[in-house]
Amino acid sequence: MIPMRTGSEPMTARSALRARFWLCVWGAAWAIFGTVAFMLAGRPGWAIACGVLWLVITIDLAVIVRHIRQGPHFQPGRDVPPYRPIDDRAPHRPPDDHTP
Repeated sequence: MIPMRTGSEPMTARSALRARFWLCVWGAAWAIFGTVAFMLAGRPGWAIACGVLWLVITIDLAVIVRHIRQGPHFQPGRDVPPYRPIDDRAPHRPPDDHTP
């Protein structure tokens, strides 16, 4: 059964900020490693590419940390539903049964 859309998804969507944080940390570690390794290997082009990637990851990491620190407004807890609760006063429609 496909859940019905309410139209408020952009306002109530949740982002996996903690997962994004740890993926950024992992990516930053590899970007730092790549920058240093390519500099030591005498490959300035690749070192610059890894350095630019490192910069982008650092900016993304700062945005993620900012959103996490802003609290439930941007990262609702488990007690905040991701959508409006179902209105019990609305008529209930049974799910479609597609069995032959």
